[in-house]
Amino acid sequence: MLVTFIVLYLLVSIAIGLLAARRVKNTADYAVAGRSLPLAVVIATTFATWFGSETVLGAPAQFVKEGLHGTVEDPFGAGLCLVLVGLFFARKLYAMNIITIGDYYRRRFGRVVEVLCSTIIILSYLGWVAAQITALGLVFSILSDGAITLSWGMVIGTVVVLIYTLYGGMWSVALTDFVQMIVIVAGLVAIAWYAADIAGGAERVVAYAASEGKLRFLPTGGVKEWTFFFAAAITMMLGSIPQQDVFQRVMSSNSANTAQNGPIVGGLLYISFAFVPMFVVMAALLVLPGTAAMLDDDPQKVLPTLVMTHMPVLLQVAFFGALLSAIMSTASATLLAPATTFVENILRNLKPGMSDEETLKAMRVSVLVFTFCVLIYSITMEGSSIYELVSGAYQVPLVGAFVPLLMGVYWKRATTQGALLAVVMGLGVWLWFVASPVLNEAFPQQLAGLIASFAGMLGGSLAPQFIADQKGRTHHYDTAGA
Repeated sequence: MLVTFIVLYLLVSIAIGLLAARRVKNTADYAVAGRSLPLAVVIATTFATWFGSETVLGAPAQFVKEGLHGTVEDPFGAGLCLVLVGLFFARKLYAMNIITIGDYYRRRFGRVVEVLCSTIIILSYLGWVAAQITALGLVFSILSDGAITLSWGMVIGTVVVLIYTLYGGMWSVALTDFVQMIVIVAGLVAIAWYAADIAGGAERVVAYAASEGKLRFLPTGGVKEWTFFFAAAITMMLGSIPQQDVFQRVMSSNSANTAQNGPIVGGLLYISFAFVPMFVVMAALLVLPGTAAMLDDDPQKVLPTLVMTHMPVLLQVAFFGALLSAIMSTASATLLAPATTFVENILRNLKPGMSDEETLKAMRVSVLVFTFCVLIYSITMEGSSIYELVSGAYQVPLVGAFVPLLMGVYWKRATTQGALLAVVMGLGVWLWFVASPVLNEAFPQQLAGLIASFAGMLGGSLAPQFIADQKGRTHHYDTAGA
């Protein structure tokens, strides 16, 4: 019965996505849904995209190991990223009528910065999408009681998401996200209610978490511990800002107000609701026998095990429906985003003069190719922590792409030379720290890279200009001029 319901849900998701695909007539429809999404849909697709496998499985596992202190990257940093986008970037970027975040770099700093930052953004998606693919494999393996291996589960899940994303682009992603958000919220609330009941009440669960020291958030040590805590917080808080999936939701909005309010509301909802899976996991620790062995083996299995062993079939359906919704909504967005960025900001520089029809076809082919690459990467990285795959993905855009975006928007004196040095110095110092165990043990590598990136921007922009300042024109939505 459980498997039957899950199969039906997957088929319904595909059907919704394919129906939405009928709205796609051109590149703008495919990439940003024709800039026509209302506030409710923008909130839903923002929330659902952020609420992925790391929120349902990764963050609770991290919470069990380190408490709230260990979840500063996600959900706290990740949710605040959306709030910051809404408050400080959405209106300014929406007014530019551009289709990708790479288009901004082109307009502000020229083609070379566009290609460099777009490449950084594309590569950063490998870890995030891999986390969703890994989670899909885990779900199908659990549902089949091991009959489907983790690798084959990854393949099946990837094919399902690929079908509707490939044809419908942002229209399909947005409408499936809307439905999936409803399933996520309803399913997890029902699970949390039942989990509290079998654990002896919500008060007992919270008291147990407090007695185990899980509710401590701020560091208790010295300067070093605070420094690493701050670095962890800004990894997703700032590293997620120059990301195409966030930008797509801003640009898909039907007005500047929607573009601003959608991410803010979606981010606050995300932070609030991310506590639900953590609560359920703490309830599981009170209920499940042999929890210690499970924590040592794979803490990501605690929540699914509780559902499968202690809850009725209807709640099992609700949980796996919610989990699949969370995973698929994130996976679809993170497959579409790098594909559109690649075509718009890299391929069109290599092959100028592409028609809109050729561009749309290229985006679909890119979705297919990127999906295949991510699947191979996911299978290769089998056994990696979902939380670590996600958090590690954002260090690259943090050190390479964030500073050119921030300073380009808010500092008129920022130049192409400064932007290039920001990218090179940020990535260079970050790689230096990554390669040196002594250095990254003494100081967080992502913070070192971010500081170097700011230094490159300031020094490069204020120094004599050996590289001419450049402004570029974008391929689509160029009504605002260069």
